[in-house]
Amino acid sequence: MLHRHLNHQDYTLAAIDDIIGRGKRQDWADLRQAALSDTVIMEKILQVCNAQVSDPYAQRYYFWKYYAEQHLS
Repeated sequence: MLHRHLNHQDYTLAAIDDIIGRGKRQDWADLRQAALSDTVIMEKILQVCNAQVSDPYAQRYYFWKYYAEQHLS
């Protein structure tokens, strides 16, 4: 996925937020694969999600937060 306002394709906090918030199924699959191979990315996912879960309608972030917590524990 080409991330808005980013000129690189690294898994930065902004890129992860963009993938979770606006990504399609394949984008999520790519993020999942990257996170499973690198715990730093999984920690970044958790950091992004913790900032977004104050919104009760942010279901995508709740899903990824739970996923990251399960894999980091």
